[in-house]
Amino acid sequence: MSSKGGGTALTRRNYRLASDTDKPKATGIVNEKLLSDYLHHVFPSTKQGPALASLRKPLGFQELGAHLERLLSEGEPTEDTRDQLIEGRLGPQTVVLDHTSGFEGLLFVDDDLLGVIGHSNFSSIRATTCVYKGKWAYEVLISSQGLMQIGWCTLNCRFNQEEGVGDTPDSYAYDGNRVRKWNVTTTNYGKSWAAGDIVSCLIDLDEGTITFCLNGQSLGTAFTNIKMGPGIAYFPAISLSFKESVAFNFGSRPLRYPVEGYLPLQNPPTADLLKAQKLLGYIKTVLSTSIDTQEERLVEKDCASWRLHGEPTVLITLAHIFNHFAPLMCKVYLVEDVLMSFLLGILEGGGSVDEHPLIQQLLDLFWLLMEDYEVNECLKQLMMSLLRAYRFSPIIPDLGFQIHYLRLTTAILRHEKSRKYLLSNVLFDVLRSVVFFYIKTPLRVKEAGLEELIPTTWWPTRFDKEGKDERDPKDETADERLRRRAYERGCQRLKKRIEVVEELQVQILRLLLNNKDKGTGEASRYIFLNKFRKFLQENASNRGHPTALCPPEYMVCFLHRLITAVRTYWDDGKRKSPGSVNSEEAYVPPQLFYNGKVDYFDLQRLGGLLSHLKKTLKDDLASKANIIIDPAEIQATSMDDLDEDEESGAAQRPFGAAAMGGALARPSWLSSPTLGRANRFLSTAAVSLMTPRRPLAPPEKVKVRTLAVEQRTEEDIEGSHGNDGLLLGRPLEEPDQPIAEKSLLEIVDGIVMMYNLSVHQQLGKMVVVSDDVHEYAVALKDTEEKIARCPARRPDILEELQKSQKVFAEKLNHLSRRLAWINATIYSKEKMLDVYWLLRVCIRTIEHADNTGSLFAFAPEFYLNVAMNAYSALKNYFSPANSMEELPGYEETLTQLAAILAKHFADPRIVGTDIKDSLMQALASYVCYPQSLRAVERIPEEQRVAMMRNLLAPYEQRPWAQTNWILVRLWRGCGFGYRYTRLPHLLKTKPEDANLPSLQRDLSIASFQKPCPSLLLQRHMAELLSMDKDMAASFLNSVLNQLNWAFSEFIGMIQEIQQAAERPERNFVDTRQLKVCATCFDLSVSLLRVLEMTVTLVPEIFLDWSRPSAELLLRRLAQLLNQVLNRVTAERNLFDRVVNLRLPGLESVDHYPILVAVTGILVRILVDGERQGISRAASVLLSDPCFQLHSIQHLLGEGGEASGSTSVATSTIPPVVGPLGPTVAASIPSAPGTMAPADRKHFSLHAYTDYISEEEERKVERMLAFLTEESKQAAASTAPTSEEDLCPICYAHSISAIFKPCSHKSCKACINQHLMNNKDCFFCKATITGVEDYSKPAGS
Repeated sequence: MSSKGGGTALTRRNYRLASDTDKPKATGIVNEKLLSDYLHHVFPSTKQGPALASLRKPLGFQELGAHLERLLSEGEPTEDTRDQLIEGRLGPQTVVLDHTSGFEGLLFVDDDLLGVIGHSNFSSIRATTCVYKGKWAYEVLISSQGLMQIGWCTLNCRFNQEEGVGDTPDSYAYDGNRVRKWNVTTTNYGKSWAAGDIVSCLIDLDEGTITFCLNGQSLGTAFTNIKMGPGIAYFPAISLSFKESVAFNFGSRPLRYPVEGYLPLQNPPTADLLKAQKLLGYIKTVLSTSIDTQEERLVEKDCASWRLHGEPTVLITLAHIFNHFAPLMCKVYLVEDVLMSFLLGILEGGGSVDEHPLIQQLLDLFWLLMEDYEVNECLKQLMMSLLRAYRFSPIIPDLGFQIHYLRLTTAILRHEKSRKYLLSNVLFDVLRSVVFFYIKTPLRVKEAGLEELIPTTWWPTRFDKEGKDERDPKDETADERLRRRAYERGCQRLKKRIEVVEELQVQILRLLLNNKDKGTGEASRYIFLNKFRKFLQENASNRGHPTALCPPEYMVCFLHRLITAVRTYWDDGKRKSPGSVNSEEAYVPPQLFYNGKVDYFDLQRLGGLLSHLKKTLKDDLASKANIIIDPAEIQATSMDDLDEDEESGAAQRPFGAAAMGGALARPSWLSSPTLGRANRFLSTAAVSLMTPRRPLAPPEKVKVRTLAVEQRTEEDIEGSHGNDGLLLGRPLEEPDQPIAEKSLLEIVDGIVMMYNLSVHQQLGKMVVVSDDVHEYAVALKDTEEKIARCPARRPDILEELQKSQKVFAEKLNHLSRRLAWINATIYSKEKMLDVYWLLRVCIRTIEHADNTGSLFAFAPEFYLNVAMNAYSALKNYFSPANSMEELPGYEETLTQLAAILAKHFADPRIVGTDIKDSLMQALASYVCYPQSLRAVERIPEEQRVAMMRNLLAPYEQRPWAQTNWILVRLWRGCGFGYRYTRLPHLLKTKPEDANLPSLQRDLSIASFQKPCPSLLLQRHMAELLSMDKDMAASFLNSVLNQLNWAFSEFIGMIQEIQQAAERPERNFVDTRQLKVCATCFDLSVSLLRVLEMTVTLVPEIFLDWSRPSAELLLRRLAQLLNQVLNRVTAERNLFDRVVNLRLPGLESVDHYPILVAVTGILVRILVDGERQGISRAASVLLSDPCFQLHSIQHLLGEGGEASGSTSVATSTIPPVVGPLGPTVAASIPSAPGTMAPADRKHFSLHAYTDYISEEEERKVERMLAFLTEESKQAAASTAPTSEEDLCPICYAHSISAIFKPCSHKSCKACINQHLMNNKDCFFCKATITGVEDYSKPAGS
C-alpha cells in the first residue's frame, strides 16, 4: 500500500490538521518555538550537525509532511540500482515453490506457496528460482521428522515416486531422518533432525560446494566439486514421503540463521526496511520525550512509562509517522524484523508481563491511528511470526526462547480489542494456535543442555526372572542410592524450568477464556468456545483431510493447559456462587447430549445414529425432558439428505487441483486451516443433523432456537431469565442445582473429546522411551555379567563385550535424560492428576446419563471410551514414576468404574459393536488385577449378580471369547495345576504386545498377572447355575458347542500345518494361519477351564440326573474329553509333531495347558465327588466309544506304546484326521528346551512339580487305578450286541428311545442332542411330540 503523502490535511482516521490560516501563531497545542524544537527533536535532519541547530528553519505541522518525506527518501536506492538484478540468479523476484510444472507426485501446497505436505509415496517439488553463480542460502522449517531429502537440483533432474532429490546425478540432498547425504550414492552425514528444527541449505557456486546447517550449526561440507558451467543452474528442491510437511523461507522473512557471505534467494526489502527502522526510531523518540509546557522545554523520560493521554501535539506527530509506518506494517518481513524485535525488546528487562504496560499503550495507538484492515493484517503477521519463532526455536537449558515468545504473545493477548480480533479471525482460522501450548521434546540431549542440567544419570539395575524392574530401596547400594538421588534432583530442576513455560501457556488460555470483557462486544470466552468446537470438528471428522488434523503431541499439551485453565475458572465461579459444584466434582449434564445445543458432528452415540434416536425416542424426549422433535426435522435428517450433501460437497471440491499440484485450500500445519470440502460438508449436513431446523410449536413444551456453532451468542450458551441455555431440557432425575458456568461445561465436554481423539494414543506412544531404557538396562546388566564370567584366555570376546557395554551405557545416558524430559512434560504427577480428574468427570457424567433411563442412548460413545482409556493410561503409562494408589479417592473411583463396566458391558441401550467389545475387554482386564477385582467385588450385590447372569448367557450369537476369558480369570488359581502366571515352557520368552491397540495391549499384559481368583463371584455363579436350571443347561450346551468347534478347528489347522511341513520343498506357513491356530487352541483350553469351574462349583448340573438335561450334558462332556485326550496323548501323533516343530506363533500350543485342564475335570467327577456321582460319571465315560485307557495312563507317563491296550469299542469311530505316514516324523526336528523329561516320548504330570501339588498327583493316580479297574469290569460284563440293536445314527450305543408319533428309534444320547436344535425326526421328518424309553422285548 502506498503512503498517503504529506500534505497539511491527514485523511487517515479523519484527523483534520489546521493550516496556518485557521489558527493564530501561538498555537493552542504548544507554542510555535516549542513545537518546532519538539519536531526537530523527533525528526532530526541527518545533514544538519548540532552546530547548525540554531540556524535551522522553524518546523510546524504544516511543513512536517514534506520534511518527513525528505527524511525517508534519504538513503533510498535510486531507480537504476533498484532495477539492477543481482548476478548469479535467474527467476522471479518473489521465490516460491513451483506448483505449475516443477513437481512430481501428489502434494498439498500452502496458499503462500512456501509450505508443502507430501501426499503420495515420495513426492518432489522445486522452487521457481535457480542460481548459477555466487553463494546462496535458504532455510527449511521441519514440521515433521519423517523421511525427506532436502537440497538442490538442476532442471534436467527427473524424479518419480521412488527417486527424489539426491537420487539423480545432478541433485544433492541431506536426509536427517536417516542421517545421510545423497547424490546417487549415499553416505553418513550430519545429525538427526526433529520437528521444530531449521535446516539451512547453502550452495557456493564459486568453490563448487554444498553445505547444510541444523539450527545454525554447520554439519560440515556435504558435497564438493559439484557440476558447474554453462547451462547448469541449481534450484532449491525437496522430496518427501506421505504426510511429511515443511515450510520454506527463501528470504520472504528474515533468515533465522543467516550465514556470513551467503545471500538469501529472495532479496530483502532493503528500502522499506530502512524506512521502517527510521520511522520506528521516530516513534521511540516520541515515546521517550515529553513536553513541559510550564517550563517550555522538552524532557527525556523512560519510554516504558509512556501513556496515551490524548495530548494533541503528540497524537498529531504520531499520526504523521503512522501515515508512513502503517502500510509498512502489513508486510511480513518488516513485521518480523522491525516490529516483533521492538516489542520483544520492551519485555527483555524481565518481570511479569503486567509490569510492561507500554505494549498495551502501543496496541491502543495502533487501533487509533491505523486503518482497521492494516491493524488486522499487522496483528495477523505478528502472531504468525511469533508462532513460527516459538515453534522453531531450539531448546536451551532455561527454555529462554520459548519463554521470550510466550511472554510477548501474552502481552498482545492482554489487549482486549486485539485479543478478540485474533480469536475471531486468526488464532484458529489462519494459525494453528495450539502450537503455543506445545513443549517439544529434544531429540538431541546434548544441544538442549540436559547434560548440564542432569549431570548424573540413573536407570534400574535389578530385575526379577521375568525381566521386570524390582524396586526395593533396601537392596540398593550406597552408590546406587547417591546416583538415583542426584538424577531425581536433576529431574526436579528440569521440571521447575518447564513449569515456567506451562504457567505462561495457562495464562494465555486464561485470557482466551475471559468472560468478563464484554465492553467491546461478545466476551472472549464465547468466541473461543465456538472456534474450539470447530477445531474439534475438524479433528473428529474422518472425512476431514489427515493433514488438517492437529498432531497428537500438540493435543496432549493443549489438553493439560486447558484443564488447568478451566478448573481455575470453575473454582473461581464456585467461590462466587457457593451453591454450585466444585471442579473436583465436575461432570457434564445429560441434557447436553440430546437438546441440540452442542454439536457432536457425526460422532457415534451409544444408541446409534442421532437421526434414528430422534425417531425412536421422541416420546421419551417429550415426556422426560419437555423436548419435542418436529416430524419435518426427523425427515430432514434422514441419511438420504446426508448422502446428497456429501455428493454435492464432493462435486464442488476441485480434487483435480491436488493432482495438478495447484495451491489448494490450505491443509497444512504451518499456517493454514482445513480443506474446503470438510468445511462445506460439516457446516451443512452434520450440523443440520444436530439441530432442529425450525422453532418447535407446542407452547407447553420448550421452544428451541436452532443455530449453527458459529452463530451462537452468550445468551444461547449461558441462558438468561427463563432460558436454561445449554442445559435446556433437564430430566427429572437430574438435580436442580447450578453446576458451573454453562460455557465451562461445554469446554469440559470438548476436553473429553480431545482425549478420545488422539491424546490417549500419544500417551501410549511416548511410553516407548521408558521401555527402551528398560531394555537397554537389561542388556547392559546381561553384558556386565558376561564380562565377569569371560575367561582370561579369551581377550577377543572380552573386547567385544566391553564395546557393547560402552554402547549400551552411552545409549542409557542419552535415554535416561530424554526420559526425564518426557516424565516432566507428559508423565508428571500433575499430568497424572489431570487424567485422573478427566476419568472422574467421565464416570460422573456416565452415572448421571445412566439415571435418565432410555435417554442414556443419546450419550456419545467417547465418554465410555475415555473412562476406560484414562484408567488404562493411569495404570500402565504413568507408573512406576507415579503410583495410581496414591491418587485421592482411588479406591472409590475403581469401584465406580467397576460398576460402570459391570452394568454396561451387556446394556441393551448400547448398540455399537466396537464399544461393546471395548467394554468387554476393559472388564476382562479389570478382573486380572487384585485391586480392580476387589473393586468389582465391592459393587452392590444386585449389580454383581446381574453381571454374572450376563456372563452366563448362552454363547451363541454374541462375542463369547471375552466372556469366557473373564470367567477363566475368576477361576484361575483354583483349578487343577492352574496356579501359573505363564506357561512352563514359555517362561523365558517375552510377551509381544508393544504394537497392539491400547485395550488389547492391556489385556495382553493382564494375562501375565499372577492368579487372583474371586471366590465371591464364583459363589454367585454357583448360585445362579444351581437355581436356574434352564439357564444352566443352555449355558453349558453353548460352552460344549464352542469347545467342539474350537478343538475341531484346531485339529484341522494343525493337520494343514503338518502337511506343509511334510513336503520336501521349503514351505512357509502363513503367520495369520498360525495365529488363528494358536487362538483356537487357547480358546479350547479356556473353555475346558470354564467346564472345570462349573463341574467343581455345581457338580449336580452333570451328576444329578433328576435335572432334565444332566445326563445329556454328562455324555456330551465325556465325549469331548475323550476326543481331546485321544488327539493330544497318542504317541508320535499329529499334535506331538506340530508341538515339536516349535513354530513362531504357536508358542502357547503345548501338552501341559490342555491336559491339566482335562485332568481337572476328570479328577473332579471321578475322585472328588459323591459315590453315586462317581459311578455315573465312570459308566458314562467308559461307555463312550472314544474312551481309551492309555490316554489316561499317558498323563502320568505310563502306557508307552499301549495304543492297543484296554479300550472299549475303539474300532467303531473313524479318526477325524487321516493317519500320517512314518516318513513325516523323521523330517521334523525335535524341540529343545521343553519341560518334559529327557525322554521326549512321554509327557508326564510328574515332571511339573512346581505347578502340580503332591495331593493333585495322588488324585490322578487314584483316578487311573479306579478307571483301570472299572474298564476291566466293563470289558468282562459287556455282552456282544448284534448290529441291528445298535443306534442307526451313532452305531456306538444300543437303541434306547422310541419317537412319538412315528415310532422310529435311536439311542437316547442321539435324540436328546438332536432335539436341542431340531424337532423333526431323523428319518421321516415328522414333528416329534414325545420320546419314550425303549427296551428290546424278551425273546425277540
